Amino acid sequence: MKKAFAVCLVALCMTIPTMAKQKTIRIKVIETSDVHGSFFPYDFITRQPKAGTMARVSHYVKLAREEYGENLILLDNGDILQGQPTCYYSNFIDTDHTNIAAEVINYLKYDAQTIGNHDVEPGHDVYDKWIREVKCPMLGANVIDTKTGKPYLQPYAIFKREGIKIAVIGLLTPAIPNWLSTNIWSGMRFEEMVSSAKYWMKQVQETEHPDIVIGLFHSGKEGGISTSEYDEDASIKVAKEVPGFDIVLFGHDHTRFHDIITNNAGQKVVCLDPANNALSIADVSIELKMKGKKVVDKYITGGIINVADQPIDEAYMQHFQPRIDEVNNFVNRKIGEFKSSIYTRDSYFGSSAFNDLILNLELQITNADIAFNAPLSFNASIKEGPITMSDMFSLYRYENQLYVMRLTGEEIRKHLEMSYDLWVNTMQSPDDHLLLLDERTSGDQQRLGFKNFSFNFDSAAGIDYEVDVTKPDGQKVRILKMSNGQPFDERKWYKVAVNSYRGNGGGELLTRGAGIPRDSLESRIIWRSEKDQRYYLMKEIEKQQVMDPQPNNNWRFVPEEWVKPAAERDRKLLFKQ
Repeated sequence: MKKAFAVCLVALCMTIPTMAKQKTIRIKVIETSDVHGSFFPYDFITRQPKAGTMARVSHYVKLAREEYGENLILLDNGDILQGQPTCYYSNFIDTDHTNIAAEVINYLKYDAQTIGNHDVEPGHDVYDKWIREVKCPMLGANVIDTKTGKPYLQPYAIFKREGIKIAVIGLLTPAIPNWLSTNIWSGMRFEEMVSSAKYWMKQVQETEHPDIVIGLFHSGKEGGISTSEYDEDASIKVAKEVPGFDIVLFGHDHTRFHDIITNNAGQKVVCLDPANNALSIADVSIELKMKGKKVVDKYITGGIINVADQPIDEAYMQHFQPRIDEVNNFVNRKIGEFKSSIYTRDSYFGSSAFNDLILNLELQITNADIAFNAPLSFNASIKEGPITMSDMFSLYRYENQLYVMRLTGEEIRKHLEMSYDLWVNTMQSPDDHLLLLDERTSGDQQRLGFKNFSFNFDSAAGIDYEVDVTKPDGQKVRILKMSNGQPFDERKWYKVAVNSYRGNGGGELLTRGAGIPRDSLESRIIWRSEKDQRYYLMKEIEKQQVMDPQPNNNWRFVPEEWVKPAAERDRKLLFKQ
């Protein structure tokens, strides 16, 4: 008995140090967001080299995998299906093959992905096929199947690394109905993010017992559209109000963000947004101290890494070269000729050839009385000479449909009033800015020096009007007449051409501006295009073959003696010329 007891005692003494021994586990998490078709270091629209892109992300990921091996978790945050001709070709032209966006995700061996609003926009045929083709979980806890009441997508994913359990919960901004017609997202509804996050956090904690919880949210930091039912950009709100998240990785607003916030339970949450176009990535390092099988300490750090200076992954490029060649053949097709060059930057300072070309084509396509359009690119141009398919993506950036809506003259004026209130300053003296600028947004990929989004700066064709920048908000626009010489009547109904983003309430110019109830917008639509607006613009250019775009000069800023020098100053500030 004494001998047996001595053996047991020795064994116990040997076991105690082993049990008490601590182990450190290191995990790396990398997030891309809002890639928008930036797969290759070449811009198929401008025909110029492209900074960043997934070709450089691929190099960075390879280095990380060499260091971390299976302990690297690679995540994408959606809005990958639109932005470059590469996407358009894969979405709508070469539909027999695997979508290029899925091929890229699969090649880089992503662990999970969320869906973004611009991934929904191409329609069910495109995104349902893409979801099937992606070889990692597609997350969207608050995207609900209306038939079953359950998530349309996988709500969360679980990853195990060296005994560590990591949960990733995906969410999408619920503001989809503000931008897209119901047929595009039929069979789905989008729940408010905070309540959905609370529900799924409870499910995950009770059933999975994770050591780390990551939020992967296609929703901006804060702001955007806010209604009684939801906020468009609620990532920080979720991080603060839903205890349990260790990391919140987000996007959608194209604005870099890096901070550690404290939630309402007193816990620290690392919050990162790498912005857009694969120029940067979110990079998180997780260090966990283990005692046996238990996590006794967590240390999480993160930052935004610029990948613009990373080398291009040549193996990646070689793999995708056949697809690159196909897209080049597509974008090289000539569709017409311009006798003069056009520039989006002119659109901010008055009637411009670039914006008016689109407006005039909208009127021709729809036979509407009036058309609205805003510049969709900050500083795009199309040069005189042959026009190819690639130029169409400079002319019109998104796959919006084209609508014709019934609006009263008063609603038309109020729509424009809100647009110009977002766009121009109320000048108190000749030395003031003409435009409503904000130097804090100069690095913001969506505002680029403006206080507000320039894709909401609608001007009009079909009417002649003045914008008096000395008048207060809501009183700047004076409509003089219809451009055909007929009188303009605020009590009369008019047919107005708009893109589907605007017609569905995007930018709130028709709702908050014109005063049309949101639930009445659908009843105002009297015609909608079957294909995207870019397709119809292309067909009109093909039909006319040779065009000489010129400004309509149907509207202007006044008083001219104040506006002209102010416009020159603001042009130099924004465009350095």
